Amino acid sequence: MATSVTEALETVTLPQFRVLVVLASSGPLPIGAVAARLNAVPSTFSRFLDRMEDAGLVARSPSPGSRREILVQLAEKGARIVHEATQRRRESMAEILGRLGPSERAAIVAALDTFSAAAGEPSPETMLTMGL
Repeated sequence: MATSVTEALETVTLPQFRVLVVLASSGPLPIGAVAARLNAVPSTFSRFLDRMEDAGLVARSPSPGSRREILVQLAEKGARIVHEATQRRRESMAEILGRLGPSERAAIVAALDTFSAAAGEPSPETMLTMGL
């Protein structure tokens, strides 16, 4: 994982990258919700978002459901950074898994299935029926 984000960290800081990943996985969110997901103080987080917006990483817009609420979403540049890091991670994982034999890959799948079940994650079949 660390090597897959190295190139991204030449453009953004690690805290900024974390914001981009949250927004990429959830879509537009109220500022307070993003701050809560990152355990940030909302008052200082807003100034942090100012810098990210100035850099073209995120955009703010009024919430259609509340006049007082402001949503934060990925800007094109921020989305590109996350996409490229994700693509590098997938390629790296594919390369590593390609070095393993079938029984080793099966052991990893079993371990990840066990981990997912312990975390209370829905099964892949359930996620498919939910459209995820």
